[in-house]
Amino acid sequence: MKLQKFLSAVALTALIAPAQAAIEYFPQSSLTPTTQLYTDVIGGGIGNVVVMTGGGNANGAGLASGRNDDGFSGPINFGYTFSFFGGSYTQFYANNNGNISFGSGNSAYIPTGPIGASIPTISIWFGDVDTRNALSGVLHLRQDANQTILTWDHVGYYNSQGGLLNTFQMVVRGPDYAIPAGQGAIGFFWLDMPWEVTQTSTTAAVGFGNGAGDAIVLQGSNTAGLHNAVAFHQTWFTQNLTPVCGVPGTPPCDNDVPEPGSLALLALAMLGLGAIRRRAV
Repeated sequence: MKLQKFLSAVALTALIAPAQAAIEYFPQSSLTPTTQLYTDVIGGGIGNVVVMTGGGNANGAGLASGRNDDGFSGPINFGYTFSFFGGSYTQFYANNNGNISFGSGNSAYIPTGPIGASIPTISIWFGDVDTRNALSGVLHLRQDANQTILTWDHVGYYNSQGGLLNTFQMVVRGPDYAIPAGQGAIGFFWLDMPWEVTQTSTTAAVGFGNGAGDAIVLQGSNTAGLHNAVAFHQTWFTQNLTPVCGVPGTPPCDNDVPEPGSLALLALAMLGLGAIRRRAV
């Protein structure tokens, strides 16, 4: 009877206890090869240059060329409501360092922690992008009906380096977008990705974070060689931030990948089992 009561108490605690921060990973096997950006497929170009802060200037007061270091632009209206980690957002901030964020701009340039930011963030390539070199391209923004496309077009890295240039593109879709089979609510596309080491950091990160410690991150993030893993690849995600899989044109589903939140529940369960074992001794 005592053991039964204890198990009931453990179950109740798991239900009412605050959610525990969890880092989950999606495998590199969820990426599929590509030689094209999404806009190469649908046509229409990559949109307009994004004018950003210049690393200390007032928001939107950067160069018309879009060249900057650690800048951001926003808030920018989606034109729809986007759901992310339980929040609903009608606006976003476009950040030079390979990500978009919600609530405020993100000038962070080192991808530490689960996603490297204290605000909700989607990172396609969280690295120290620096577009001040004349050889570097800049960030472009295209906004279609129920669809937002951001393209870091042949961008350099800190400190004003233009000898190696990365190209990557993020697609974010609203709830009314008619998603074709094999695609998703969020898309990441990478072409040539020759750099990850900068004068400030030696690695980069890819994934999603809620700013409070919870994150869903590509395996290999914050370790050497990630740029080689993502180069000339693409992946689509569902609204639940899981890779699209199991349909033609996508990888098979990996049933071993935990569902969002399962790691935290597993930790609570393990704590409960540990307590039971200690009590039984």
